[in-house]
Amino acid sequence: MRYFIELQYDGGAYCGWQRQSDAPSVQHTVERTLTTLLREAIAVTGAGRTDTGVNASYYVAHFDTAAPIADAARIVYKLNLMLPPDISVMRIAEVSPTAHARFDAVEREYTYFIRNRKSPFWRHAAWHYYVPLDMEAMNRAAEALTRHDDFTSFAKLNSNNKTNICRLSHALWQQDDQATMHFTIRADRFLRNMVRAIVGTLVDVGRGRYTPEQFEDIIRSRDLSRSSAGAPAQGLFLSNIRYPETLFERADR
Repeated sequence: MRYFIELQYDGGAYCGWQRQSDAPSVQHTVERTLTTLLREAIAVTGAGRTDTGVNASYYVAHFDTAAPIADAARIVYKLNLMLPPDISVMRIAEVSPTAHARFDAVEREYTYFIRNRKSPFWRHAAWHYYVPLDMEAMNRAAEALTRHDDFTSFAKLNSNNKTNICRLSHALWQQDDQATMHFTIRADRFLRNMVRAIVGTLVDVGRGRYTPEQFEDIIRSRDLSRSSAGAPAQGLFLSNIRYPETLFERADR
């Protein structure tokens, strides 16, 4: 039997989603807990990797079991008792035996948070950045992201990507309150470190280092050396993963 598991995590204590031999990962932590609870070896396949320190307010993975899970809600309850406080499971749902959390995803969304005031409650969830930013200029620059599909300028060096082509459908900065702004970006796929590199470069637009036109030139150049340093990991959240409705629908939508 195949199941999709919906979860959230604070990535601060982990090397990212993907299992590593020498560091704690979210994937290994979830696999170990499911194996203990279900009393069989469980391998979990995630919708994609997140980097060290990156959070997920919504994440999907799949796993297989030899026997059906009779009471998924009870398993979710027990998992949340057993998992560390920085990982939370929202739902387990049976899916088609061929459904794949990574390959069947049609769109992914990331959200990045920036605050211009220090807050202990946001220390793991936002980039505290105190230079005034021109959000209008940042949004004019961000519009260019949906006009291009080659993001080599924001690809991590030596990532061994088969292609740097990504199709973006949405990129927008919004002001949440006087102290907090956030950037939402959606695409069919993302390159490793891509969102953080984009945010870092857009922040340089906001502080006046680049114009929106120069930002688009950076995209066109396909030259990683022209983009800015990546934004810190703690402000980044994987915030949504969308699948064909006939395959799987998010529980809280």
